[in-house]
Order: sequence, then structure tokens, then C-alpha cells
Amino acid sequence: MKKERLGLIRGSGNIYRDLDIADADVRQLKAILAAEIIKTIDRKGLSVRQAQTLTGIDAGDFSRIRNADFRRMSVERLMGIINRLGARIEVAVRVRPRRASEVARAI
Repeated sequence: MKKERLGLIRGSGNIYRDLDIADADVRQLKAILAAEIIKTIDRKGLSVRQAQTLTGIDAGDFSRIRNADFRRMSVERLMGIINRLGARIEVAVRVRPRRASEVARAI
């Protein structure tokens, strides 16, 4: 069997951007917020039903978050869930100019 040499490509840190998916930054933010919700629920040892009782958020929403189904979830809703779980959110924004290759793809 012939060995094929593989190249290494460094990602941007945002899988959605690397895969050229629309709204990559929003999708990445939702994924980060969802991960924090899951970590908080796990750290507190809560089931989705217990999380529902604690927050008033439907248990189905917690199941959708665990399954990375964010179609009906806004960034604001995810942030609200984190707050209801008793955690605070601190957001830092860093704006960088796009690379020429990113600008060309956007056009």
C-alpha cells in the first residue's frame, strides 16, 4: 500500500468559518454558550427535568442544547438560560480585519 503524505492545515479556531458556513461567528458563539450551559448543568448534577424546575426553561430546550440543535435558540435566549442557572456571562469582543482570502469568499 502506497503511503500518502498528508498536509497540515491550521484552523481559524472557528469550525463554521473553516467550513465556509454562513453566520459562522454567530454559530460559534451559540456553540460556546451551549457548552457553558452543559458544563453548568453537569457540574450541578442536574437532569433536564431538574434544570427545568430550577430555571423555568422547558426541558426540551435543554435536550436540544445537549444535541447541538440551535435552530430555535437565539444568542439572547442562551445567555438568559445561563443566567437562570446562576452563572454570569462576561463577553469580550475582538474585531479583526478579514484576510484577503476571506474577503474574496464573501463577495
